[in-house]
Amino acid sequence: MTGRATAIFCEHERGMADIAGKHEARLTEAATAALEAGRRLLAPARHDQGKRDAVLRPDMRDGDLVALPGDPLEFAGVLSRDWTFLRRREQAPPPGDWRSWLILGGRGSGKTRTGAEWVHELATRHPNAGELRIALVAETLGDAREVMIDGASGICRIARAKRPDFETSRRRLVWPSGAMAQIFSSEDPESLRGPQFHFAWCDELAKWKYAQECWDMLQFGLRLGARPRQLVTTTPRPVPLLKALMADPETALTRISTSANRANLAPGFIEALASRYGGSRLGRQELDGELIEDRDDALWKRETIEALTLRVTGPLRRIVVAVDPPASAGANACCGIVVAGLDATGRGVVLADCSAPAASPAAWAGAVVRAYRRFDADRIVAEINQGGDMVSAMLRSVDAALPVTTVRATRGKYLRAEPVAALYEQGRVIHAGRFSELEDQMCDFGPEGLSSGRSPDRLDALVWALTALMLEGAGEPRVRGI
Repeated sequence: MTGRATAIFCEHERGMADIAGKHEARLTEAATAALEAGRRLLAPARHDQGKRDAVLRPDMRDGDLVALPGDPLEFAGVLSRDWTFLRRREQAPPPGDWRSWLILGGRGSGKTRTGAEWVHELATRHPNAGELRIALVAETLGDAREVMIDGASGICRIARAKRPDFETSRRRLVWPSGAMAQIFSSEDPESLRGPQFHFAWCDELAKWKYAQECWDMLQFGLRLGARPRQLVTTTPRPVPLLKALMADPETALTRISTSANRANLAPGFIEALASRYGGSRLGRQELDGELIEDRDDALWKRETIEALTLRVTGPLRRIVVAVDPPASAGANACCGIVVAGLDATGRGVVLADCSAPAASPAAWAGAVVRAYRRFDADRIVAEINQGGDMVSAMLRSVDAALPVTTVRATRGKYLRAEPVAALYEQGRVIHAGRFSELEDQMCDFGPEGLSSGRSPDRLDALVWALTALMLEGAGEPRVRGI
């Protein structure tokens, strides 16, 4: 930012401070609101070069900042209406020569607002705006109208001074610039046969009725201009089209969580949903915007695990900490550490996943000992296939009195895991909380291992823990609280 731009920025900050200090008693309600909005908006910009640029670069505006308003209140009002300044970093179009911009977002994360602003920006500021033809595709025509156009974050609600007209009979938006956007439904892919477009915005693609057919017809129509592009905003679901789009090298992927848009949501909304759905499959999908997918041949199903996730308050007869050391060091290596107990009825209870990613031997040994002490465990069960005597030596280097039992795998991982999976099917194991990374491995573990090809370190530790507790019957029981 230039010295002159910095001076202008600071001058408006000082101006708003002066108004607040000298004239607050005489300010109208509207003026006070504008003043407070300006002070809130400028505060983060003080430390954010990008937001200062958004204020001070006239080329990024609708012309209203070509000459910055001299009145600080007017300046605050301009900022409160300017999307380039208000948007979060992940809501800005990504750099690069992408064809598809895919936004995976949770409910209320701001993905619809992002789509509406992107389309409106094109229709009003594109060099050839008067010639632009844009496709707006939703699950149904009703969704296109109620969400993409007239919704709280729809195009007509955010358009401000250059609001387009909606021609109901022709199902299209027309901007004062001459740009036109036509709405389409995923229920009627053939309606996309014939029209041609420069740009497209597809909303909630993961729940389109005829997704692949509609998408194919749209691609044939994206043939105008030098660089046709499309924006896809959706809450993720494991549908083939979405997975293919994510894998496409011409796709720029952005993830947005609901919590990132906290400032624009009702107070307590995030906390209420997090307490109810946080860490669950539904919460991770609908709030965090994660694509959660289970394998058909996996030993565990996510629905089963979630049904067995219960609050545990009673005493436990035994507690063990199982550790599966990594075969090698590196960023992708992880030491699996799982704590499990046995309740008074003989039911297994998974208490914690304390696994240590990318940890040195000394670091993961320390994590094991901390878990042992935290849960007042009876013993540590350590697999020694990879590290041999070194595993026990590392653990006892932290605490020489640790009761360590070593185990060696003589059968494949799948064969060892099958009896433990059967315990889950019988309802004989519960989880005392949600352990997302452990559960991801459980639901992705099939006859050939994990789909990624990596070692199921957390799952291995779980299997060793529950085997020691429920399938071997070793150790002296004693009663304790959690």
